[in-house]
Amino acid sequence: MKATAGGGGRLLAISDLHIGYPENRAIVEKLAPETDEDWLLVAGDVSESVADIHWTLKTLASRFAKVVWAPGNHELWTHPKDSVTLRGVARYEHLVQVCRDLGVVTPEDPYPVWEGPGGPAVVAPLFLLYDYSWLPAGSTTKAQGLEYAHGTGIVCNDEYLLHPDPYPTREDWCRARVAATEARLAEIPDDLPTVLVNHYPLDRHPTDVLWYPEFAMWCGTRLTADWHRRFRVAAMVYGHLHIPRTTWHEGVRFEEVSVGYPREWRKRSRPPGRPRRILPPEDETT
Repeated sequence: MKATAGGGGRLLAISDLHIGYPENRAIVEKLAPETDEDWLLVAGDVSESVADIHWTLKTLASRFAKVVWAPGNHELWTHPKDSVTLRGVARYEHLVQVCRDLGVVTPEDPYPVWEGPGGPAVVAPLFLLYDYSWLPAGSTTKAQGLEYAHGTGIVCNDEYLLHPDPYPTREDWCRARVAATEARLAEIPDDLPTVLVNHYPLDRHPTDVLWYPEFAMWCGTRLTADWHRRFRVAAMVYGHLHIPRTTWHEGVRFEEVSVGYPREWRKRSRPPGRPRRILPPEDETT
């Protein structure tokens, strides 16, 4: 872990920028800190294109004091329109190197310590995936859950574009990531709270409001259900659901910070692209 100098900055977070949409790219072009000491946490789904991911993170890294990135499922897609054809772990490792070249913190780097207002707190970007353990009601196996999802027509594109190579399945990759990450988090000193940044929520409760509950299969794992208690979490930052809001679970704050698609954010009263303040916390729940 690397400590940083204290000051008057803010720890901010955003996710699901999806800059393949021109309206969302325009949001990134205007996104800027309010102080020279602001950090920005980016909780995945910048784009499906490595070129777009590079442009976005380079733009943000030139403006914020520190940028911290956790991958979303869209970054891990091997999309037919992307010139980078790497799959699975090789694609993830390529993105990690892209970030390191830009000075952006990844889940493979030492966890930085936020020493500004609301700190100190260890900021831990995570890459965990999902393992189909958040099944639809009435389903007891992955096969049953997928059969139900195909029957409703609500099937995540990961089934076609997110390859787990060299792991046999995405759930195998997920379990490996969970085990390795759990060991790293256990090494954080007991006197330091944490801000955990993952594309997916660490507990299932945020998926209770999904219009299509079966989509929860692609949203997390039961293996992390107690992490917000075990690792002294001050805030759990996530995206993926495209339902920006603050919830509280067992006394811990969960922050969904996604921008989402233009058709979604146009319906909201809040202007799109405003990062959520994580530390010090905002005095509101939305």
